[in-house]
Amino acid sequence: MSDFSFQSLKKNLKRDFGDRKLVTLALLGDSATQLLATALRGHGYEVGLDLRVHEADYSQIEAQVLNRSSELHALASDFVALFYSTPKLKAAFGKLSTQERAGFADAHLAKIALLYETLQQAGSSKVLCFNYLESDDNVFGQFANKLDHSFRYQLRKINLGLMDLGRKYGSFFVVDLAALQAQYGTEFVVDHKIRVTSDMLFSLDFLPIIAKSTLDLVLASSGKFNKALVLDLDNTVWGGVIGDDGLENIQIGQLGLGKVFTELQQWAKELKERGIILAVCSKNTEAIAKLPFESHPEMVLRLGDIAVFVANWDNKVDNIRFIQSTLNIGFDSMVFVDDNPVERESVKRFLPEVTVPDLPEDPAEYLPFLSRLNLFETATWSENDGQRTLQYQEEANRKVFESSFFDEDDFLRQLTMVSTVGPFDDYNTPRVAQLIQRSNQFNLRTVRYTEDDIRKVASSSRHRGLSFTLKDKFGDHGLISNVILEAHSYEGRKALFIDTWVMSCRVLKRGMERFVLAELVAVARAEGAAAIVGEYVPTKKNALVKDHYASLGFSPVDDQWVLELDGYEPKPNFIARIAADSVRAAPRANTNESTQRSTL
Repeated sequence: MSDFSFQSLKKNLKRDFGDRKLVTLALLGDSATQLLATALRGHGYEVGLDLRVHEADYSQIEAQVLNRSSELHALASDFVALFYSTPKLKAAFGKLSTQERAGFADAHLAKIALLYETLQQAGSSKVLCFNYLESDDNVFGQFANKLDHSFRYQLRKINLGLMDLGRKYGSFFVVDLAALQAQYGTEFVVDHKIRVTSDMLFSLDFLPIIAKSTLDLVLASSGKFNKALVLDLDNTVWGGVIGDDGLENIQIGQLGLGKVFTELQQWAKELKERGIILAVCSKNTEAIAKLPFESHPEMVLRLGDIAVFVANWDNKVDNIRFIQSTLNIGFDSMVFVDDNPVERESVKRFLPEVTVPDLPEDPAEYLPFLSRLNLFETATWSENDGQRTLQYQEEANRKVFESSFFDEDDFLRQLTMVSTVGPFDDYNTPRVAQLIQRSNQFNLRTVRYTEDDIRKVASSSRHRGLSFTLKDKFGDHGLISNVILEAHSYEGRKALFIDTWVMSCRVLKRGMERFVLAELVAVARAEGAAAIVGEYVPTKKNALVKDHYASLGFSPVDDQWVLELDGYEPKPNFIARIAADSVRAAPRANTNESTQRSTL
């Protein structure tokens, strides 16, 4: 259930949106979308967005997309949302012959694929496609599941096909109305009276839920999402109090109430394997708090699943601050789950950026409630994500190792660091896009690129993408930095413009900035460029790199930073380079262009 009513979202449209992040969205529908547009913009206010919604004319989806001179293409919105309604789909289906009906889904999916590809050819808008609500007139009853020419069969085939399009296209995302219908029920979702009188399908109560689901994807695609789940233990991860009840009496397992806590642990474990960082924050004696993780046979979570384990008698606000500093992520990337309302209110008061769900009183409702909230939306995933907990544990070992050195250079030298440098390719594209979308602090321009965008870079004669990995004696950080270069000219000479430079904050103070710059200088010189041009675009989160270019020897010129290559010698670092083919080939400069901000 949404925290907001439609009326409260509507009132938000009269508020001052202030310095909220501007995002543009074009909404195209085959039926009335005015109320949905209101809910979307109103919910944008609640999540820190100034969402400018352009609502296309009624039932003009194909006309707007396929006509390159349309208003839609002139707007070049960040997102394009396609809404085809089930009643309109069914009406079109009803006009076909039996033979034509068997191919209805394939033809419809081909049309949506054409719309997506047309939008991508015209620009780099991300496409949000609403899937279809379940509907059936029961002409064939349940036998419809056996008939490829029944509406039920074709409708479900379309919804499955939309998922396949999402797998195929990196900038295509499905807003899952069918899943929301399954959660809330058709009678809640659809208002038949409104549909008949105004051609608007959804009930007013459902509109805020659609708006949240849609903007969850917008936020995730824009780099705002939750990265860590911080768990209380007693009566949250298990039933009972470990310090009082003892190991043998806490409730876990498949009997009675224990099943509730086991299922919650399984949920947390799956999140960890997906790449969400798990942490523990418990008022407890540490050795006692760890006992179930070490010894209880029915615990799903083990100590190896926990990146940061904090159990003491200090207040939880300070302990969450410690967890945040250890993980080096924003408070607004953290979710804190605790059964105690007093502890929740304390965290909400002193750490308002942390997401703190108000758990139901009945533990049996914990997991259904948390699942409905969709706290961990994502727009990207790679197989490397499952290693994140191990990487944080390895980082803790590095910090212990570092504490034994008085000289920082000696510490870096003893880490025996190695970096592989390579171009963007089919193998690393998902991780490259993910790092660019997720990086907020070490992100010089905060331009978000999808997998499709990265593939365009890889095939572009004007752009060059470089990826950097890092490993040392304690473990492998994986891919930790990406740079996108674009050919430019500077004062009539060849130059390279740094369109994107992102880096994982886990490797700060390792000399990686110097290492990357040395690579950029080598690439630029191999091409015969005279300068490298950078740009810093400040955001609320990237103040960390405001002095980045100055610290590396760049000079300020107007609103940009310029590194003259004549006579420049990169500063030393302690990272060994593993050569990769085709890295030295830089983009070709076009001397008719100036160093302006680029788009792909």
